[in-house]
Amino acid sequence: MNESQDQTDLRYMRLALDLGRRGLGQTWPNPAVGAVLVKDGVIVGRGWTQKGGRPHAETEALGRAKRAARGATLYVTLEPCSHEGQTPPCADAVIRAGIARVVSALEDPNPEVAGQGHARLRDKGIQVDVGLCADEARRAHAGHIARITKARPHVLLKTAVSADGKAGFAGRKPAPITGEIARERMFAMRAQYDAILVGLGTVLSDNPQLTCRLPGMDERSPIRVVLDAQLRVPLSFGVISTVRERPTWVVCSEKASPVAEEILQDKGVRVFRVPEQDGKLDLPDVLKALAGEGITRLMVEGGPRVAASFAAADLVDEAVLLHGAMTIGREGVDPLEGMTLEALTGSLRQVEEEQLGPDRLVRYVRG
Repeated sequence: MNESQDQTDLRYMRLALDLGRRGLGQTWPNPAVGAVLVKDGVIVGRGWTQKGGRPHAETEALGRAKRAARGATLYVTLEPCSHEGQTPPCADAVIRAGIARVVSALEDPNPEVAGQGHARLRDKGIQVDVGLCADEARRAHAGHIARITKARPHVLLKTAVSADGKAGFAGRKPAPITGEIARERMFAMRAQYDAILVGLGTVLSDNPQLTCRLPGMDERSPIRVVLDAQLRVPLSFGVISTVRERPTWVVCSEKASPVAEEILQDKGVRVFRVPEQDGKLDLPDVLKALAGEGITRLMVEGGPRVAASFAAADLVDEAVLLHGAMTIGREGVDPLEGMTLEALTGSLRQVEEEQLGPDRLVRYVRG
């Protein structure tokens, strides 16, 4: 394969990755896949996984290409599925369409696929090349991969830190650490996650909405998850009073009041019971419960106790720290209760740093 073809493949695969990212936060429990069909140097079809996980990216692209798909090359960010689910296998649709070549970024770790889709295509004489932009595809499909291989969602921990290393005023009062540009970036980031998790302390101190408060983005708001061991969340607070507009799930202890659970359920809240570990909700069981409901990407927004618990349990796959310019003072609340930030960042690798007006975003990932 010559250099020109290599560059051509790279360009179309990156386009497929960009298309797939449009579905992040909207396709669970399915991965957000992107697909591009190219014939004689012309894009004849493109697609991405639709809301709720169906239709799949490949069938979307094939549907747009129609007869022009015959003899084309398909660029796809994850192996076409080969098993019967709620829709027929994408591999069979690719075969029926007469695709000549498939360039796939990544083999699907799902044991129901796991190379069988690629094998089915090759058996029908289709050229299959696997591995282009594999690292980018692993990042894009981190939620799907974590749910399949670890039985839990991919976890991103986000926290804001003042110039003197604090996350809130004394008495756990919220502090406006970051400016408007950083807040808008966080609202946009929420839209790419299936669920957003906070502890009861954050609900009581901030009364947050936990939505995507950007024009036209509210419907992309994630599921709201509250850790509330004894079911003490006030019914008048936003995460409960607006549950008919945006779903809220509450995770409690197995010992929590059945009456309180029934009251929340009558309001429209879903309640999940998990075991306690040392007097706290067992986080691996929390994540297992969320994964069992199809959640693949979880954004943890706090507060300091919850953040420290996730860090101490080594359950953080990715961290975003927003460093603000304001100072709070020695009496302020630490971002991770009882832990230094280095206890979190020391186990991760910094991959990004960006200035957002007066604030600074630093992103870390595992490995």
